[in-house]
Amino acid sequence: MDELLTPLPGRIAVMGGGSWATALAKLILCNEQRIIWYMRRNDRIDEFRRLGHNPAYLSDVEFPIERIDFTSDINTAAAVADTLLMAMPSPYFKSHLAKLTTNISNKNVVIATKGIIPDENQLVTDYMEQRYGIDPSRMIVVSGPCHAEEVALGRLSYLTVASDSISAAEAFCKCLNGPAMRTLVSTDVRGIEYGGVLKNVYAIASGIVHGMKAGDNFQAILVANAAKEMEHFIEKAIGFKRCICDSVYLGDLLVTAYSRFSRNHNFGSMIGRGCAVRRAMMEMEMVTEGYYAAKCMHEINQNIGADMPILDGVYAILYEGVPVATAMDRISRNLR
Repeated sequence: MDELLTPLPGRIAVMGGGSWATALAKLILCNEQRIIWYMRRNDRIDEFRRLGHNPAYLSDVEFPIERIDFTSDINTAAAVADTLLMAMPSPYFKSHLAKLTTNISNKNVVIATKGIIPDENQLVTDYMEQRYGIDPSRMIVVSGPCHAEEVALGRLSYLTVASDSISAAEAFCKCLNGPAMRTLVSTDVRGIEYGGVLKNVYAIASGIVHGMKAGDNFQAILVANAAKEMEHFIEKAIGFKRCICDSVYLGDLLVTAYSRFSRNHNFGSMIGRGCAVRRAMMEMEMVTEGYYAAKCMHEINQNIGADMPILDGVYAILYEGVPVATAMDRISRNLR
């Protein structure tokens, strides 16, 4: 099924008020005349209207307020939009949609969330298909090595737009393209989703090594092995080969593992310096998706059976209380 019942993009609703939602909204407004923007909190919407920018995230980025239809009612946004851009953190994805009663099975759904649905242990596209009846050909995944902060600053970036429907992916690329944003098209939807989940876990491992001051040499070996581990898992879970060196896989892993903007790297660095896991979680200002992903992916892999020493090591540190030095020693003995 490659033909869409509702042509893309139609009216776009940005669902979520965080940094990535804000960066994507800015890109879309460069190509679309108006957007709907759903945020949970009315006080944030009021401040946004008054200030002309998101009061909580990327506050240096100015918006044409007159071209945005804000709402705190998720059903209003879902009812009037043709395309729903989901950009909520994965740990809260399910709770965000808990109030959704509008039938969205005829909508186009764009997934910009990089994560697993906790408790369900499902990829977001699988969850949307099973829970809300969205046909896979109507879903699009947006991923790649892009930190919201750099996208907002207008620095040259690349995103991959993936869908079972090539025409859907190409249509949505037109909503994102700009002088500083290039887009690529893929059909490896589930592989890209799994890559987007795992890179957050590996960024925590990279951050731990950095915090321990274990050295650039070891950190480089760890990240190189993380790429191989990612490739091994995706092939075993999905069954066909892809080039792991493509930017949507390796590029995303590298930027998340090393960048100062990476909350997962910074979280891991705190733990590597001796901070307790619970305290590190409390001190993070934004959601650390890799923390939740480590548990979900560890449980998913119980059925897949891939050899994943880095994932297992991060899980042991975060959820089993294994000392950092002990877990890293175990990991180091499996690196090549």
